[in-house]
Amino acid sequence: MRRLCATVLIMEAIVIGLAIPVAIKLEHAPRREAVTAGIVLAVAAVFLATAAGRGPLRLLLAGGSVLQVLVVAAGVIVPAMYVLGVIFAGLWAIGIWLGHRVEQVQAGFAQGVPPPAADSPHR
Repeated sequence: MRRLCATVLIMEAIVIGLAIPVAIKLEHAPRREAVTAGIVLAVAAVFLATAAGRGPLRLLLAGGSVLQVLVVAAGVIVPAMYVLGVIFAGLWAIGIWLGHRVEQVQAGFAQGVPPPAADSPHR
């Protein structure tokens, strides 16, 4: 789960960084506000991604979830961030869900329980 969440956060940091010039040139946002908001959000995403490997998982999930809300709120500066923020929030939720799922399967293997078959009704 940590690896999936870190990947989502790194990709999100890249998109946030690319949104800074868009905010300035196309949306005519004040340069200082656009750069400050973009850098703060991108640095927060990178910080959370790097902390994913060693920090408490609960803190990572809470911080990443707050970041998703802030990225959606950045749509006030760059309206396209509403859409991108929702997409990344969805990826964040899917990463958490898939991470839990993989951990369950790995725990089952450790206990000698085979994973459910693909055609099994108990998914």
